[in-house]
Parts: sequence; structure tokens; C-alpha cells
Amino acid sequence: KLGEEFQVFWFVFQEISQHVRELLGIEEPLFNRSITLPYRDCMGLFLERKSRSGKKADALTFSQIIQEAGLEPYTTAAPFDEKNLSCSSGE
Repeated sequence: KLGEEFQVFWFVFQEISQHVRELLGIEEPLFNRSITLPYRDCMGLFLERKSRSGKKADALTFSQIIQEAGLEPYTTAAPFDEKNLSCSSGE
């Protein structure tokens, strides 16, 4: 019984997570992603840093993360326009 309840919970959790990512316009973080690939979307990077707790994370802003990493924020685009979701280096 407990195993079935966990499976239902996990399915619902995955569905909610997918919908939140769609609403925010961010890609799913893949843990087997090669480090040779360019950064993933700026908002995803920002949310990863903000997910930690503490005074530093609470005070962190999107602009700070982009500036610290030497990245350029993506331009505002229609949702799900993958061409404009990735961060690019300022070089």
C-alpha cells in the first residue's frame, strides 16, 4: 500500500514540476548534461541558486547572477521560444 501511495505522489510531483517549468519557460535540468555544452537557460540557473536557504540566497538577484557569471541575459521572447532561453557568455 505504501509503495502505491509513493508512486502516486511521485507521478503528481513530476506533473506539477513539469507544468511549473512550462509556466516559467525553463528547461528540465538534466543531471547527465555534459559540461561542454553551453549554459542552460538563465532563469533555470537563477532558480538553482535561489533554491538554497540563507541570507545570501535570499538577497541574490537575477542581475547579480548574470553579472557574476559574465553572462548576457536572454532577450524577452514568447514563451517556449528555445532560441532565446539559453544564456550566452559575454565574449
